[in-house]
Amino acid sequence: MAGAAEMRKVEFTWMPGGHEEMMTLNVGPQHPATHGVLRIVVTLDGEVIVGAEPVVGYLHRGKEKMGEALTYHQFIVHCDRLDYLSSNLNDIAYCEAVEKLAGIEVPPRCKYLRVILNELSRIASHLVYVGTGALDIGAATVFFHAWREREKIYDIFDLITGHRMNYGFARIGGLQADFSGEALAAVRAFTEEFDERVDGYEYLLTRNRIWWERNKDIGVIDAPTAVNLGLSGPNLRGSGVARDLRVHEPYAAYEDFDFEIPVGTVGDCFDRYMVRIQEMRQSNRILEQALDKLPGGEIFAEDRRFVLPPKERLLTSHDHQGVYPEKAVMEELIAQFKVITGAGIEPGEVYHAVEASKGELGFYIVSDGSNRAKRMRIRSPSFVNLQALAPMAKGRLLSDLIAVIASLDFVLGEVDR
Repeated sequence: MAGAAEMRKVEFTWMPGGHEEMMTLNVGPQHPATHGVLRIVVTLDGEVIVGAEPVVGYLHRGKEKMGEALTYHQFIVHCDRLDYLSSNLNDIAYCEAVEKLAGIEVPPRCKYLRVILNELSRIASHLVYVGTGALDIGAATVFFHAWREREKIYDIFDLITGHRMNYGFARIGGLQADFSGEALAAVRAFTEEFDERVDGYEYLLTRNRIWWERNKDIGVIDAPTAVNLGLSGPNLRGSGVARDLRVHEPYAAYEDFDFEIPVGTVGDCFDRYMVRIQEMRQSNRILEQALDKLPGGEIFAEDRRFVLPPKERLLTSHDHQGVYPEKAVMEELIAQFKVITGAGIEPGEVYHAVEASKGELGFYIVSDGSNRAKRMRIRSPSFVNLQALAPMAKGRLLSDLIAVIASLDFVLGEVDR
């Protein structure tokens, strides 16, 4: 109770000379506009922000330590809980890091299906930004429009994975299952109408005078400062830096697709909004190409250290003389047991990063030869991007802080890990 009382208190500090009064306020950790359990200690001179210090840690769950305690397979479901607005991106990024460490190459069809999951997740995440960011400053209508398309993506994920959130669909060496024809048709139907839906969001916001004035020249951060702070994703590209890992350090099958990197010019809240709007259009463009060029074949790598043998092989196995089929079946069961309990990886280390919806999401894994990581470190873009809050907010009005927070588009599950 003492801690809660301390958080609620208002401090008054007299500046040297005794003529100006400064006030320190807590915004959050229960304020809806902080987009999660984030506390911001704001120092005000009247309504002008003199300082804004983010205080994190209210949602810490020790995910990196879990990655060292669980087997490589067991940790996949925990990746869902990082940026839970785009869970598939996290799972696939982690599996690709383990595959890179173990020297596993997945088939082309699996790579394309992963790209489809990634880009649908990116759109779903940006739709949350568009809807809630507008809602924070009073534009309620666009929230319902954005959620209409997000629900359609949830329906698609339900068809593919059987879940609407926290999918756990990625596997080391592949995916849990191939996409059904119904699921691919649903993705195609979504792509055919989505560009027109984005036009609708822009009709409601881009030329809206109130939206313009609440975001234009607010929260400006220039390109050199953004780079020095380690920003990535739309927050970096909004400042005019055309850096996208899908292009500059290709992974999965992104080198097979033709798309553009949207960038801003000023680095304000409006530029970050426009970058995300254009990124949704580019993601839709990637989805259309992936569906058109989707290759056939298997979705699992031929690596029995991590990939279960086909079920029909288990049921029809026999020894080389055909005398003791039960012995061969037992050997297959033992092989499956070894995969499930976790295979070891040769000692080594790897860092693998992807272009997630919030920016550069990276996994650093150290192997000691056992079936779990000796060390794991997650480079979460939301945590790094949050550094920009203080310089963006300084000198602005308190009401501008809400627009700045929304434009950074962080998720506290990824910040605190």
